[in-house]
Amino acid sequence: MKTLLIVYHSLTGGTCQMAEAAAEAARAEPGVTVRLLSAPQAGPRDVLAADGYLFATPENLAAMAGLMKDFFDRCYYPVLERVNGRPYATMICAGSDGSNALRQLERIATGWRLKPVAPGLIVCTHAQTPERILAPKTIEAHDLARCAELGAGLAAGLATGVF
Repeated sequence: MKTLLIVYHSLTGGTCQMAEAAAEAARAEPGVTVRLLSAPQAGPRDVLAADGYLFATPENLAAMAGLMKDFFDRCYYPVLERVNGRPYATMICAGSDGSNALRQLERIATGWRLKPVAPGLIVCTHAQTPERILAPKTIEAHDLARCAELGAGLAAGLATGVF
């Protein structure tokens, strides 16, 4: 049995919806256990116990969310050299473009020596005013389908030993 760890942070619900869509699709893959944890809940033991990862974060001020960064900071030294080559993918819930948050996640994953297995998925909500930025998000069905496809693909790759 393989384990897929999905770690996310969500303040307005968008990233949570994305992570849940990915987790639900991944759970349909036989031979894979899916653990969905918020960034404050997840720690080094969770990372070490997993065979692959999906990291999901909102874009905050053109960067990854602070609580996701905190997760990576808390886990860095305890997992360093112990997760080399494990597969990962990323999802960003962005208000504008999400590219810098994605770049940050990719750089951290490179430092952890993880193996990217899919292009980063960015869902743009176009929230550009204070009211829209702080408002609860509803991710559109076609974007949730993209998240589900990413989760299912990652789980299938783990289950079949492709990565």
